[in-house]
Amino acid sequence: MSGAGPDRRAESRSAAGGAGAERWAARDSAVGGLRLDGRVAVVTGATRGVGLAVARKLCASGAQVVVNWAHSAEDAERALAELAPLKGGAVAVRADVTREEELRELVGRVRADHGGLDVFVHNAGSWHPGPAVGANPAHVRADIAAGVEPLLVAAPLLAEAMAGRPGRIVAVSSSGARSVIPGYTGQGLAKAAVESLVRYLAVELAGRGITVNAVSTAKVDKGPATPNPQAAAILAARTPAGRLTRPEDIADTVALLCTDEAAWIHGQTLTADGGLSLL
Repeated sequence: MSGAGPDRRAESRSAAGGAGAERWAARDSAVGGLRLDGRVAVVTGATRGVGLAVARKLCASGAQVVVNWAHSAEDAERALAELAPLKGGAVAVRADVTREEELRELVGRVRADHGGLDVFVHNAGSWHPGPAVGANPAHVRADIAAGVEPLLVAAPLLAEAMAGRPGRIVAVSSSGARSVIPGYTGQGLAKAAVESLVRYLAVELAGRGITVNAVSTAKVDKGPATPNPQAAAILAARTPAGRLTRPEDIADTVALLCTDEAAWIHGQTLTADGGLSLL
């Protein structure tokens, strides 16, 4: 679970650029990018991995991205350095979204600074590895709370912040919500609960012009940091598309759900895994 220090609203900014961001700018320019110019987006857990990839994609598509972080100011600075050369803009705001007060402050601050909010990507979470038989109940509860409560608490706040806008709420899920992954009990239950909550919120918010969806994937390729490389190689070989899912693949799918063209997609969990779940 994420944590924050005494200054829970501290900001972190950087004007520096990076080779990674330049590569992404060239990539999105080459394919034309997505039309998200001027949209205001909050991405939770956005300083590393999938969250950072989502922030990059939205920023490259022209969005003004609020990079939410809770742990490391250094990671936040590094993330902003990667986003700086891209088409949109970015600012990092510290908030532990598992704490209701801080989540409320985050959404309130975005409304005060930007007049409203268009996109909210729920990526933050926690994971305590453990089996189902003999699981630590406290750890399981913590994982479920970190997955569900930020979206549950944020829902009425987002409904107000997105009023009159093409609101998009997207949760990041995983195949562990529906399939058994060893040691993934707490996170698997959390993701299953998130996908269920997405459907309930979608029904209640559709009439306000707000879509709520989820993006799911299987094991993610984290490069040299990918755990259990032998298992990763086996899964990559089984994937019809020929490799593991990369953070960019998830980011592309999230961004698609944020476009105007996705306005008629409500309460769905889109799986982006190169076809692995089909086998």
